[in-house]
Amino acid sequence: MLKQFAVIAAVALVFGCASDLPRYRVEALTRSYAVKGRGAEGLFPQEYASLVEALTRGDRLMLKGEGEEADRYYLLALGKSDLITQMMDEERKRQDAIRQEAEEKQRETERQQALQELKRKLEVERDIREREARKIPEKSAVAREKEPRQLAQYHTVKRGETLPQIAAQSDVYGDVSLWPLLYRANRDQIRDPRRIWPGQVLRIPRNLTREDLAEARRYAQERILP
Repeated sequence: MLKQFAVIAAVALVFGCASDLPRYRVEALTRSYAVKGRGAEGLFPQEYASLVEALTRGDRLMLKGEGEEADRYYLLALGKSDLITQMMDEERKRQDAIRQEAEEKQRETERQQALQELKRKLEVERDIREREARKIPEKSAVAREKEPRQLAQYHTVKRGETLPQIAAQSDVYGDVSLWPLLYRANRDQIRDPRRIWPGQVLRIPRNLTREDLAEARRYAQERILP
């Protein structure tokens, strides 16, 4: 390869100022230097060697005075230069496409990693919210237990209820034997303690003394209701 360029350089020195140089030699040399500068020798060594060979043959013919025949090889060298230029452009596009594809894959990988990280954070936040939500009812239940229970002041009779059943309810007295308290507090609407009617609203006496409770239990023992 160096020997061939030496021939080309020698021709350039001998005929550099001559006016009868072949028409296409300068253009062929210019194109060959251009593709060499773009790295054609390393990318396409066979094609580049063929280009240099065409230039060398043209110069040898020119040294023999066969300018017209030499131009045929210079034209051939021009064609080879154009072909190498096209191949280099295609190779550059291919390399650009490979690089772009690699960059896109890298961006996609980064996007997937970001999505996974976001998903993980959202799951952690959701777990925290769920744990906090479970704690709220527990706190509310504890607070309700600490609050004094609000006792009912009235009771609306339901179908099938009796005074002992009403007295046994937890929001009334929680004691079946205290039904006489209800009977005495509602004598204005209950004539017979064995007969009460759905829809009646009964007063529930509160602030009772021990004597009130004891007397009610004695009365209940003396008069057992069904």
